[in-house]
Amino acid sequence: MKSLEGVKVVTAEEMARIERSACDCGASDEAFMESAGKGIAHLTEEFVLECNGAKQALLLVGKGNNGGDAYVAGRLLKERGFCVSALHLFPLAECSPLCQTECRRFQESGGQVSFPKGEEELLFPEEGIVLDGLVGTGFQGKAEGLVAAAIERANRSALPLLAIDIPSGLNGNTGEVGSVAVRATLTFYLGLPKIGFFLKSGWERVGELMRVDFGLEKQFIEEAKAEAFLLHEEALSSLLPPLLRTRHKYQAGYVLGIGASQAMPGAALLASLAALRSGAGLVRLFYPEGMEEALSSAPYELIKEGWDLKEDKRIREEMERAKAMFLGPGMGRSKEAKRAFLHLLGKIKLPCVLDADALYFLSEEKERELPEISLFTPHHQEMQRLLSPTENLWTGTQKFADQKDVTVVLKGAPSVIFHPFTAPLIVPYGDPGMATAGTGDVLTGVLAALLAQGLSPKEAAALGVFLHAIAGEAAAFEKSSYAMIASDVIDFLPEAFNQLLGS
Repeated sequence: MKSLEGVKVVTAEEMARIERSACDCGASDEAFMESAGKGIAHLTEEFVLECNGAKQALLLVGKGNNGGDAYVAGRLLKERGFCVSALHLFPLAECSPLCQTECRRFQESGGQVSFPKGEEELLFPEEGIVLDGLVGTGFQGKAEGLVAAAIERANRSALPLLAIDIPSGLNGNTGEVGSVAVRATLTFYLGLPKIGFFLKSGWERVGELMRVDFGLEKQFIEEAKAEAFLLHEEALSSLLPPLLRTRHKYQAGYVLGIGASQAMPGAALLASLAALRSGAGLVRLFYPEGMEEALSSAPYELIKEGWDLKEDKRIREEMERAKAMFLGPGMGRSKEAKRAFLHLLGKIKLPCVLDADALYFLSEEKERELPEISLFTPHHQEMQRLLSPTENLWTGTQKFADQKDVTVVLKGAPSVIFHPFTAPLIVPYGDPGMATAGTGDVLTGVLAALLAQGLSPKEAAALGVFLHAIAGEAAAFEKSSYAMIASDVIDFLPEAFNQLLGS
């Protein structure tokens, strides 16, 4: 089976280190820059042709080697019939030697370079694209002066912004923006993506990510220390459980759900229906007695059973038969619900997805023993409650997974999977329209179904988060990101499965 770990995600310093190692072994910055510029020019031309845009490009150039990359790409775009000009924001004498060299080569090819002295000279064309080569991945702090003004002018323009390696102004390690940063349409990352793309403001700034191979040999990529990995999509289809012709519904996976309250009956229903849509052969939902009318809209396929929160005999009986369970969606935070949750927690022996109010209760009872096979699905605020208020979310979540021996799906944009003592998996899919009530409950049901079908927590998390994200993208495409709701994600789960089967 292929590894779930795909492309490495590194710090800016680690990327610089392996480039230096390559140069120590005979590679050259000049060759790297030429290869990078060639790849950037090729992808830029493809983007413009796909958009049916004007073959016109404005280069925003700083004083580092990012500016040199921009000049190489600009020179090669000119050879492909583009009209290319540059705004160079620093005196040439202050620039890196390679940037100076490539500026002169660009000018010799007929490219026009302006050295603006003030904001009034930052003139943008009315059509075409902007190629951002102002600052690179080593940038930290705040963009100031003419650089900040150029970034703001670029962001206000209606032109596509194509960033070289990183959107200018974004911290490549932390994802922080000191003052202002480019909001890129595309980011052409060189070699390996940087961890800051996926933290804090990073995901909002990078746009679509596209890799540029600039000639760094495989051995140096292999020696790089990964902060995380991008999910290897090609490995996912092998995780789908085989469909035996003679199987029955219990072999297909029996999911037990515990949740719902008078105030929130829908969350547990969404999780239950999502489990059914994700391959579970049978789903039984236990809900507090007296909610029959509130749950009358439940799908026919769902088995519903009321229970007295003070008596768990029936739940314990079904725990012996089920293959996995989910606990938490819509439970509410009453004293009775908390008492029932804590009473059940120590009796769970089957794989369990803990979400929503279950996570809230655990944040108040941090020393409680957890089910042996647990999968947590917190959003950022829920996870922070499980940690100390000042603890770093990324490192704290990994430490939590290590110490508690659980898999954590940190829901967000993008979602990240933390598994004990392994580098996190980043799932760079999904749609902004998924930020709507109930989509997390849908994910809970998907994950429970996959656990019930025999997948490990890490496998279930990888496959489940991917399917959930792809279904969300399909729902947004059909309904629009503005109008989609959580049940739309369930409706498009079959399309997500078909896409995976087709791959």
